[in-house]
Formats: sequence, structure tokens, C-alpha cells
Amino acid sequence: MRKNFLFVFFYIFISITTTSSSYAYDSDPQKFIGEIVDEAKKILIAENDKAYKEKKLTEVALKTVDVKGIGFYTLGKYRKNLTDGQLEEYASLFKKYFLKSFTSRLSTYSDPKIEVLSAEVLNPKYTIVKSLLLATDQKPEVKIDWRVYTKDPANPLIRDLIVEGLSLARTQKEEFASVLESNNGDINKLFDTLKKFINKP
Repeated sequence: MRKNFLFVFFYIFISITTTSSSYAYDSDPQKFIGEIVDEAKKILIAENDKAYKEKKLTEVALKTVDVKGIGFYTLGKYRKNLTDGQLEEYASLFKKYFLKSFTSRLSTYSDPKIEVLSAEVLNPKYTIVKSLLLATDQKPEVKIDWRVYTKDPANPLIRDLIVEGLSLARTQKEEFASVLESNNGDINKLFDTLKKFINKP
């Protein structure tokens, strides 16, 4: 399975995300993303060990990313064919897969700068927050749109990143679909793929 979605997602998310578990984010989507960006600077210069950073990043991901929503979206049309038990197992495996991918990228990031630009309300459920990952000597400028889920206005959650026009959630959905299609829709094959990654040292 390709890891482009998760690598890019975690590189960007890790580079801008950290705070204490007690921190209350603003309910305004643009401010929500902006506050996460500002808080990131604190951990990026702190000399904490990897285990501590992984713990804090896990806490932040669980507070600010709609992990369950992303998971069910990436399952696509195959979701309707699953039993309640299979859906429960998938949700559990995807969460572990997501968080392991998230924390395992911790040692690879540096200190990219992200500028939050504006917000566009698509409908009552979604707002797009536009930002730029600023260019460095080694990397070009990258346009990043944050798809923020606002069904509960008091508790916005990140549902997707659109990097230079490419939806990362959709990319992951296509990767999962490829696994399922090549195995006649057998959900256990996807479970095996997720477990293999989760259990990898």
C-alpha cells in the first residue's frame, strides 16, 4: 500500500501541531487552524524526547482530527457491506494505523513555516481554510487547504488536507479500494494490511 497520503498528512500536521491536552481551540475554523500553527512553534524548539512528543502528538490528533470520520470515508462503498462487528474492528484498526503513522513520522520533520491565509464556508458542515507551506532553500512553496468539519460549530475537526489540489483523504480511499478490489472485496485482506503496518517494529 502506498503511504503518500499519510506521509504528507503527517509531515504537514506534525510540523504545525502541538499543545497540551487541556488547551481549548477556537471554534472559528480559521482561528482553529491558526492557533494550532502558533502552538506548534513551542514544541518545535523544545528539547523533549521522542516518546514525549509522540504522546503529545497523539493527544492532539485525537482532539483535532476526525479520525473516525476519515476512516469511514476512506472505506468508501465497502462500508455498506460490513457488519457492525466488522465496522467496529475497522474503526479500531484504522485509528491504530493512523496514529502509528502519525507518530512514526515524528523524527523526520524539521521546522517548516505555514501561513494561514483565509477561510471559505462551503456549507454548514464544511469550511476550507487556505494556507501556504512557505518555500525553503530545499523545497518549493506548497498550497494547503484544510477541510474543517463544522457540523458541531463548537468543536471543529480536521477532515482532510488538499495539497496542491490533491485530496489526501481521497488518495487514501483509493489505496484502500485497490486492496479490496484486488481481493474481491474481502475486508479481512484490508484488515491484514492494516495489522501488518500496525505490528511492524
